[in-house]
Amino acid sequence: MADTVAEPAEAPAAVRHAEETMGTVFSLDVRGGEPDAVRAAVRDAVAGLHRVDEVFSTYRDDSQISRLARGELSVADCDPEVAEVLELAAEAERVSGGWFSARYRGRPDPTGIVKGWATERAARRLAAAGASGVSVNGGGDVQLLGAPGAGRPWRVGVSDPLRPGGLAAVVSAAGADEVAVATSGTAERGDHIVDPRTGRPAVTDLVAVTVVAPRLTWADCWATAAFAMGSREGLRWLESLPGVEGLLITAGDEVRCTGGLAGWLG
Repeated sequence: MADTVAEPAEAPAAVRHAEETMGTVFSLDVRGGEPDAVRAAVRDAVAGLHRVDEVFSTYRDDSQISRLARGELSVADCDPEVAEVLELAAEAERVSGGWFSARYRGRPDPTGIVKGWATERAARRLAAAGASGVSVNGGGDVQLLGAPGAGRPWRVGVSDPLRPGGLAAVVSAAGADEVAVATSGTAERGDHIVDPRTGRPAVTDLVAVTVVAPRLTWADCWATAAFAMGSREGLRWLESLPGVEGLLITAGDEVRCTGGLAGWLG
């Protein structure tokens, strides 16, 4: 779970919006740009998030992903985004050696990638409208683009899973045009991360994994996969991924970090 840390005044005009969809709350914070264009882009981004819920929700019997799982539709019959997300999920499965999967009990279920992908897509839509800084927080996973003001980087607080209300770290986006922060763990939602090998909740020594990477689509997947691996293998695997850093917290309150994470803290 992460929260964008508020910046002081003297920043470009901000347009902020919160929207409930996909079973969580999305918070949009947009800086700079022409106000009417930005507000129109916010409306478009919000509509896009609701459309993702309609297409991909496994809780809706009439969603395209539910109908695909029942064999009522083929991928070709679905919106093009379905093929896009399933292809991304297949790549995540390949890179993670099978520790990330978009299938559950033999059926397509891209739940583990959709929220991160949708959050990143919304952020890029807002940036394309001319905004100089964008933060989109989808249920605690954040995509940051640009900056909230001159010399003022976005900063994201990472919740401490063992100390409610406390922070385990603060990630600074200083010097980067795009940064994503994603956390997978048991503190907020219990044992919801599945071990693809067994189809049952992953049993590891971890309570949370936070990943910092340029794109939230991948950061979200890598956090989930590393959690399922456990602290030792998860840390080793995250170290092997270029441009990716990780913070792993065990149930015994041990903190393990990739070698380059310190460069993102501040």
